[in-house]
Amino acid sequence: MLPYPAPTTREEKMKLVAQIKDRLLQLHGDAILAIGLYGSLAQGIDGPYSDIELRVITKDGFSLPGHEFIYPPFKIEIGMKQKREAMRSAATVDDSWAIKAGAYAHLQAIYDPDRLLDEIRTRPMHISDEAIRDVMREFMIWEPYETMGKIRNNKLAGNHGYLALGAKDLAWQSAKLIGLANKTFYTTRARTYEESLQMPSRPSGYDELIELVTRGQLHDSELVYERCEHLWTGLNEWFGEMGIEYKLDKLPF
Repeated sequence: MLPYPAPTTREEKMKLVAQIKDRLLQLHGDAILAIGLYGSLAQGIDGPYSDIELRVITKDGFSLPGHEFIYPPFKIEIGMKQKREAMRSAATVDDSWAIKAGAYAHLQAIYDPDRLLDEIRTRPMHISDEAIRDVMREFMIWEPYETMGKIRNNKLAGNHGYLALGAKDLAWQSAKLIGLANKTFYTTRARTYEESLQMPSRPSGYDELIELVTRGQLHDSELVYERCEHLWTGLNEWFGEMGIEYKLDKLPF
């Protein structure tokens, strides 16, 4: 087994975080408004192989390049955003909102003299129900609808090897929709399925497909296909209950 990725303690990670903070401030001074830690390390649920994720907020008009690199035994990701861009990005809703919003909502201040991160942390929830519904409508067309078409095509063609991949895609896409519908973001990507099953609003057929996906029981292609069809029916019924119509009765032009 290769010695990397290598395990490190939380204390070792936080010591490097402090060094990075000091280095950035030494180089750029008051052009940096805030430095925040996010991800599992910020939430206190990191493991020995977790990476270090930092978000740096700079003054408007002062741009710095981001960095993602290996500095053995650590992996570090440093995102750089100007203040106006950070505020806008934190309040943006798209199909990955439930996966990515925590990167702002869970920011832990490492350097924040003016408490800017307090405001940024609240921004992900400043999204309207209408915006969420619009994103769900668009995403249903872009991903689940297309995925289900591929699943049916490959079933008809006898390419049963694709069905497991299609099932994973449909499950992940549905989890993103569930987070949006419940206006709830996931703590980490790794816990998405676990947390989605606890949310009150979710389509019928979802739990059953997730059971197969999370247990790796995707060898029975007929069962996998059946569960995908059940979830697809459930997704459409669920959209109907929410009053989200994604099909048109006339050309849009």
